[in-house]
Amino acid sequence: MAKKFLIAGALALLAFAAYSFTLLRDESPAAVAQGDEQIKWYTWEEAQQLMAKEPRKMFIDLYTDWCGWCKRMDKETFTNAEVAKHMNQHFYAVKFNAEQQEEINYKGHIMKFRAEGRRGAHELAISLLDGLLGYPSFVYLDEKQDRITISPGYKTPEVLIKELRYVGGEHYKTTKFENFQ
Repeated sequence: MAKKFLIAGALALLAFAAYSFTLLRDESPAAVAQGDEQIKWYTWEEAQQLMAKEPRKMFIDLYTDWCGWCKRMDKETFTNAEVAKHMNQHFYAVKFNAEQQEEINYKGHIMKFRAEGRRGAHELAISLLDGLLGYPSFVYLDEKQDRITISPGYKTPEVLIKELRYVGGEHYKTTKFENFQ
């Protein structure tokens, strides 16, 4: 009889612990901060179709599957509600794996994966980053798909929001970023 109570108690304790961890996971800062606002990520092709109908600036996240800082950006920066709101209002956001194999059409040029170096890279990433491959890197394009600027490295939500405001508000046309801050 005592053995049955012990087993029942252990099962109840285990169920309570599992339920508690579920609550903690749902209340993580990223989940709370994200709220209803999430970045709408497009493929390169989707963004091209949208650009043909309604030109807008593009934000390109150049990443790789093995990049730890890229994963941290996905988890900590791109889940920020203010980042998502500003991104969705002013940009077509594109996630682009710099090591992807698929061909891409950029301004009438077919770009392919190059199997050079240790891992290889896609010609679009090489072109957008002027051959200086480092991840994560972000490239801002204007409505004609000409590059505005390259922004390499991990960004906190606060830093990325400043960049988004700088480019989205077209302050780059009259002010250096250092002076904008």
